[in-house]
Amino acid sequence: MQLAKPALDVGLYTNQLDATLAFWQEQAHVPYAELLKVGGGLHQHRHAIGDSVLKINHPREPLPTAAPSGLAKLELFTDQVEQPLELLDPDQNEVLLSPVPNKAEADALNLCLHMRANNPEQSAHFYGEVLGLPGSLEEGFRVGASKILIGPGTVEPVQRNAVGYRYMTLQVFDVVSTHADIVRRGGGEGMAPVRLGEVAYISFVLDPDGNWIEISQRKSITGSLE
Repeated sequence: MQLAKPALDVGLYTNQLDATLAFWQEQAHVPYAELLKVGGGLHQHRHAIGDSVLKINHPREPLPTAAPSGLAKLELFTDQVEQPLELLDPDQNEVLLSPVPNKAEADALNLCLHMRANNPEQSAHFYGEVLGLPGSLEEGFRVGASKILIGPGTVEPVQRNAVGYRYMTLQVFDVVSTHADIVRRGGGEGMAPVRLGEVAYISFVLDPDGNWIEISQRKSITGSLE
């Protein structure tokens, strides 16, 4: 997979917009970036974590509470703490604030997405071989400045449009070919590629536990939707 942005985005849904925005901005120290009106009454409040984006999605109509996805915890590396600090947002999403690692800038992390998996080895094969991300089950899989760590746990069928952490996003140069290649290699198809006007092409693929992974070709990043 040829990434167009060296960082991972994470999407969550909430019915508690004001409390959720206050938590992420004031307690998690994540700066607000912009509002994106996705359509269908869904507003996406985008927050910057280095090159990554935390997408706080708020619908016009309340969303249901469903079984948690495999996206278990979001770890943010920040100079706002000297020791790790565990938090819960208003929807009980787990957040870990960690001091910035003392590493060379090329190896610095902006976030780590901790995932639970029914079969960690099978999930590691998906992220390493099907998606083609560098790394291993022991060390995690890198998306530029971001990392995905996989551990054991129970994941029930994942509903995308529900409260909580629900999907991650990878930015690529060509959604259509990337989506087809992932499905050909054994990834599940969540949604075939669609064009969102002049903003982006997006699709969704599924990992072995049914977690939703958005494949995005955003014009502001790639310069073209062709």
